[in-house]
Parts: sequence; structure tokens; C-alpha cells
Amino acid sequence: MTSIANPTFDSATFLANAGLGRTIVELKPKQTFFCQGDRADAVFYLQKGRARVTVVSQNGKEATITLLSACDFVGEESLASIMGLHLATATAVNTCMALRISRNEMIRVMHDEPTFADIFLKFLLARSMRAQADLVDQLFNSSEKRLARILLLMAEFGESGQPETFIPPITQETLADMIGTTRSRVSFFMNRFRKLGFISYNGRIQVHKSLLNVVLLDQLPDHNAQRPAILPVP
Repeated sequence: MTSIANPTFDSATFLANAGLGRTIVELKPKQTFFCQGDRADAVFYLQKGRARVTVVSQNGKEATITLLSACDFVGEESLASIMGLHLATATAVNTCMALRISRNEMIRVMHDEPTFADIFLKFLLARSMRAQADLVDQLFNSSEKRLARILLLMAEFGESGQPETFIPPITQETLADMIGTTRSRVSFFMNRFRKLGFISYNGRIQVHKSLLNVVLLDQLPDHNAQRPAILPVP
């Protein structure tokens, strides 16, 4: 039987407010939404702030899978046909506001409200495409170019509206985990980016549009060059 859409249902209102099966939670930096191995019984919608998703191997090594920003969902594994466990840990990078949607409520609204299901499926598709792009980046690009891409993603270049050029606080160890290199190499690349005018750093990292040339046009000078030829970025 085909469900009939509720003409009064508004996805933005649903995701902005608490209600049946939905609670708004506030997390301080380093607090967790859920931990690896916890019961997967809810999906979170990030209303404000930034978070990261990490996994820990059996020998205790931690790796960052992805970074989250406002309007992202996390914990979608809760929707599996058989309730299982979270395979990763989601942690607030800065102060976060999120809507916690219980598994049962998320399943209900996905079934009853096609407009919401469409929004969620588009998000899952975008996340899948991002994961594929991350894999290609890891396989074929240099660690320096991978770092440039991560910084641009954190600054939200390419998203609608103006990019947040000041990225959230993040350690060089975390950046090294994300691009598969050492902290010392990240430090070397960051200092080089700063000397070339791609980023600024005064307590917080600010990403400039010129860094796009490293990723889109592969314009990175030799190590003994003074400054790259920068093409205008619209």
C-alpha cells in the first residue's frame, strides 16, 4: 500500500524542533553523540556546530573517517533492519546543537513522509559520493594535495553560500590521520601553505581561495619555488 504524503508536514520544522521521538541535545567540545560499540538506536541531525567521526582499531589506533557540519545526519546505521551497534564514534569538535531522532520515529517518518525520505536519501547519496572521492584522493593524490582538499572541505568551499574560511579547531595529529601521513609532514605542508599565502594562522586557521588551485588546477610549485602562479578564482 502506497503511503499518502501529509500536506501539512514540513521537513525543516521537523528537523528544527523536539517532538514525539525527538529531543534536542547540546554537546560541548569533545562530548560524544555516541561511541563505537554503543547500541545503534537513534539518528542525529546536526543543527549547529562541527563534529568528527572516528574509529578505533583492535590495537588502539584511532582514525578520523569524516568531519560533519550543520545539516548533516550521523548514526544512519541505526536504520538497519536488525538493530546493531555503532561502528564508529561521533564527537563534537565545538559546541553543537543536534536533534536526536529515535530509531522508531526515523523509520516512521521515512515511511510516511516522502519529502523527508527524499531529503535523507539525497544526504546518503552525497555521503556515498564523498566516501568514493576520499578513496580516490587517498589512492592517487599526494599527501600534500590531500591536505589541501581536507582544509577546503572543512572551510566548506563549494557549498552554497559563503564559505566558512576559518575552520574549526583541529590538531595536526587529526589531520595526519585523515590524510594518511605523519604529524611532522602535516606541519611541513601547513608551513608551506602559509608561506605561499594559501592559508593564514593566528590562533585559528583561515583558508584562502587560492588553495583551490592546488586541488582543481594542480598548481603547486616546486619546493624551492618562491610563489605559485595563481589564477583568479571567481
